[in-house]
Amino acid sequence: MYRVLGKGGFGEVCACQVRATGKMYACKKLEKKRIKKRNGEAMALNEKQILQKINSRFVVSLAYAFESKDALCLVLTIMNGGDLKFHIHNMGNPGFEEERAIFYAAEITLGLENLHSERIVYRDLKPENILLDDNGHVRISDLGLAVEIPEGESIKGRVGTVGYMAPEVVKNEKYTLSPDFWGLGCLIYEMIEGKAPFRARKEKVKREEVDRRVKEDSETYSAKFSEDCRSICSQLLEKDPKKRLGCIENGAREVKKHLFFKNINFKRLQAGMCEPPFMPDPRAVYCKDVLDIEQFSTVKGVNLDPSDDTFYSKFNSGSVSIPWQNEMIETECFNELNVFGENGEPTPDLVEGTPPPPPSRNFLDRLFRRRPRDAHS
Repeated sequence: MYRVLGKGGFGEVCACQVRATGKMYACKKLEKKRIKKRNGEAMALNEKQILQKINSRFVVSLAYAFESKDALCLVLTIMNGGDLKFHIHNMGNPGFEEERAIFYAAEITLGLENLHSERIVYRDLKPENILLDDNGHVRISDLGLAVEIPEGESIKGRVGTVGYMAPEVVKNEKYTLSPDFWGLGCLIYEMIEGKAPFRARKEKVKREEVDRRVKEDSETYSAKFSEDCRSICSQLLEKDPKKRLGCIENGAREVKKHLFFKNINFKRLQAGMCEPPFMPDPRAVYCKDVLDIEQFSTVKGVNLDPSDDTFYSKFNSGSVSIPWQNEMIETECFNELNVFGENGEPTPDLVEGTPPPPPSRNFLDRLFRRRPRDAHS
């Protein structure tokens, strides 16, 4: 485990490294006592099950799920480039050039499309939940509020972040995937304007007033918005979900056809073949200083007992197949797994009934070698 990157609802997120391969990840720790005190077992298990179901270039991947004495751990794609909130508000003038906003919006749309193909509604789209990787691509993170909707059904639930929740969520009406397209509209607006459409940054205003604005007020557009940008925002921020872009016929495919994305080749983008407009500096740290990250208080009055073990056993399921296979390939352990000769020579054809030779000594040494900690990694 290395430095703390931030904090979530139930514990810290820190950088970590797999001993066998040297691969870096982000480890999201969910403190067992904090989960029990806040009755968060269902939410924690739901996030883990949804994460392991999704394999998308535009949604953070779950590689491992395990437990320690005090915490349940989700080992996720590490995103060293910081979140969009930091880039929008802490890197010069608030907001982005339109080209950069279009690129991020396109990748987020593909991420939503991947989630929606599994009937999963995300429900918490906001700048701090969109993370950049080393190369400048973005992924949707923090699926704690995501939920899978059974085919042909709709759900209710006033969940999300004040100022980003869709009108139907604020009114506690039934919905399916519509809140995510509203969230996309809020995100595009904030990337261009440098503030959310219904609440100014650090504005001290009551929750009820923000909810009233979302339900009743129309957003305003400055000269920063081009005609196409204003058009897509107004269509995504349509208060009636039945008339909202993305909710009328073909979901994300409908959004991708908008003129706002006229210069985006979505097939190349899906394949990871498009160059991002911004490349994070590998020497920079795009997040708060460790000393600025508020420490969690100690949880008191909660005792863990054997009855909790059933929940832990459902959560603690080890490696997730596709991310693990990718790790083996990226770190070249895959080659060693497939070469059994001492000098890398291919093994002759085996006679039926003879046992296979053991793995190479080189691979076993790497697999069980404990790597020294590097404070600068």
